[in-house]
Amino acid sequence: MFDKRLLKNLDYMIITVVVLLTTISFFVIASASPENPYYFVKRQLVWVVLGLALFVLTLSIDYHDLAQYTKHLYILNLILLGAVFLFGREAGGAQRWLQLGPVELQPSELAKLIIIVTLADLLSKRASSLHTIRELVPVFGHVGLPMVLIMKQPDLGTSMVFIGLLMGMLYVAGARWQHLIGMCGLGGAVAPFMFYFMEDYQRKRILAVFNPYIDPAGSGYHVIQSMIAIGSGRAWGKGLFGGTQSRLGFLPEQHTDFIFSVIGEELGFIRAAGILLLYFILIYRGIQVALKARDDFGALLATGVVIMFTFHILVNVGMTIGIMPVTGIPLPFMSYGGSSYLTNMMALGLLLNVHMRRQKILF
Repeated sequence: MFDKRLLKNLDYMIITVVVLLTTISFFVIASASPENPYYFVKRQLVWVVLGLALFVLTLSIDYHDLAQYTKHLYILNLILLGAVFLFGREAGGAQRWLQLGPVELQPSELAKLIIIVTLADLLSKRASSLHTIRELVPVFGHVGLPMVLIMKQPDLGTSMVFIGLLMGMLYVAGARWQHLIGMCGLGGAVAPFMFYFMEDYQRKRILAVFNPYIDPAGSGYHVIQSMIAIGSGRAWGKGLFGGTQSRLGFLPEQHTDFIFSVIGEELGFIRAAGILLLYFILIYRGIQVALKARDDFGALLATGVVIMFTFHILVNVGMTIGIMPVTGIPLPFMSYGGSSYLTNMMALGLLLNVHMRRQKILF
């Protein structure tokens, strides 16, 4: 049973930040949906309620108990990712979604959280044996298998998140920095060859980072319209429901992947910077949770969640201003979407779970 005395250990600053981000998101999603401003808001409200329930559930389970089920979670992860190829729905050239009754699930979103839990358990048990490349091979295999399945969908953005999780959690677990730098160098050397194995639209999106005007009506269109929207917002923005790029249909995916473009246009640089400050507080407090964790498993869980949030924020905001490729990574607690919001809320519950149980309760 859940001990209510643990509630005094909650980080209410993190909770406040997430409440603020979610509240702001309702207004921005409504503004980004000019034809029916309340359609996506109502649907997102349902996801928020479900997310809150999953948050409470994740918070109530002692994170130490999760270590008993990591093998089951890992197998479930592979089954869901494999099922996408047999029963998944295709959209936009990618096959990523499973229809489970009335709910549409994106297994690659849930896979991030499962990898955080299972990798944290693996690394905490191998903390004293991560000093040679041979000892790192099982860790690479652990992350590599689901990552290959995700790349086959194809989903480049989530694959990049997996790489970030692997490198960051290995560093915290005590892997030698020389090995990590060597792996980064190897990855950089292999990247040009991998470029030619990518889908054509993926290659064009990467090239659009360097010059979106190479294909202004195709691969560069999203980036060009996004930069126009953000630049036109200037200091204070055009006001909610006053954006032209989003409300006149120039900006694609404005309620999901490019919601920060709507923020920049309608709320302006000052308020957009305020939202980024909220994200900074979230990441900073998350790092503090990792530093104060009772054990290696908890520290690695918190580290994984912080890396996932940080990666999403940097890539999403980066692609809206043209310094990152368009990968379809949503902005945490802001973009419309069920699978991403539910995953983020469970990740938040996991983070606060570690913080809440950082001290022993005296009976």
